[in-house]
Amino acid sequence: MASIPDLRVDGGRLWRRLEEMARIGATAAGGVHRLALSDEDRRARDRFRAWAVSLGLAISIDGIGNMFARRAGTDDARPPVVLGSHLDSQPTGGRFDGPLGVLAALEVVQTLEEHGIATAVPIEVANWTNEEGARFAPAMMGSGVFSGRFELADALRTSDPDGVTVADAIDRIGYRGPTPVGGRLLAAHLELHIEQGPILEERGCEIGIVTGVQGTRWFDLTLIGEEAHAGPTPMPSRTDPVAALGQALVELYRRVESEFAPHGRLTFGVLAATPASRNTVPGQVRVSVDIRHPEDRALDDMEHCLREEAASACAERGAEWRLDAVWRSPAVRFSDRCIEAVRAAAEHCGYRSMPLMAGAGHDSVHTSDIAPTGMIFVPCEGGVSHNEAERITPAQAEAGANVLLHAALRLAGGRRRGPVSYPASNTSPGGSA
Repeated sequence: MASIPDLRVDGGRLWRRLEEMARIGATAAGGVHRLALSDEDRRARDRFRAWAVSLGLAISIDGIGNMFARRAGTDDARPPVVLGSHLDSQPTGGRFDGPLGVLAALEVVQTLEEHGIATAVPIEVANWTNEEGARFAPAMMGSGVFSGRFELADALRTSDPDGVTVADAIDRIGYRGPTPVGGRLLAAHLELHIEQGPILEERGCEIGIVTGVQGTRWFDLTLIGEEAHAGPTPMPSRTDPVAALGQALVELYRRVESEFAPHGRLTFGVLAATPASRNTVPGQVRVSVDIRHPEDRALDDMEHCLREEAASACAERGAEWRLDAVWRSPAVRFSDRCIEAVRAAAEHCGYRSMPLMAGAGHDSVHTSDIAPTGMIFVPCEGGVSHNEAERITPAQAEAGANVLLHAALRLAGGRRRGPVSYPASNTSPGGSA
């Protein structure tokens, strides 16, 4: 029987589970539609729970719907190492964004069970609620409440565009659990995820050692003009908020691409004019704004540019404007111990790796507030994600799961009969050292 360093996951089994999960909420174009706390999300949760129970794991669900499947440690009173991600998706999302991290963690636990390997501390597989934020804003809601960034009461009364609250949705699918949200120590948190960008593929690397996550700020920008008839009203006589928005967008794109390259990101994702009439000059236009950068000071400067260009365009067009902050997530640096565990695991498994910064938000952003945290990336084809065309290969999924396995063993401690074992890491719970 192989010693612990020769241990590998069953890549075929992991891929079969990924395919089965992808059938829940499957779209005709090959992606998934599995919004948080929907019927599809409930089915995905049910499937995950059934797999976990079949492995003898103890299931707990907290008051925001976060799910934890626990495998006991030899010193079960110690804080757990948590491995996980999320099962919800974008409206037309990919098959691997989130589920790879949850199901690879489940595969890690099953591999330990099959090979009779005990860990010094417990290992929990987590499915965090509403990571995507596609139905309920903000994103990373479940991990945010768990970490204390968000208040539970505020999260539960958040509504989707149809007026359905998180509380109503979570009760309807039966996943508001009795366990208190957060308030407990974690030894560490590790998350396996697809990169959602092209860097690993371009560099020919199989594993990304994630050192942190760039900061993100979300806003709603509203420009207010005056409704007018599209036919009789001359162009110079209009107070057209769409024209002001167009002018602001051109300048903002130019400035971000020139002043904040190469790390600055600017996205306008949702645009809505009121009234939505073909032959009426709108009286108001509202647009969502997403800005990102690895440095908080640069984010401050980008926000200043946003305000400056909105004010300038509206002044020229005689319109008014308002900028409402929706969500702020500062830049994050992950735990050195977790980064080293991932690096050592990738080296041990023989995979080509490189350090990189995450460009997207993840639940690990929030867990880093309360526990040593790290992330593992695997490439995705063309860097395409949040898209039904999102693709990875079975070999890439297996590589990520193998690194997750050996990084977890370094943090949780692993022992079996034989000449080799991993001692428990000296990672301290409750800190982000």
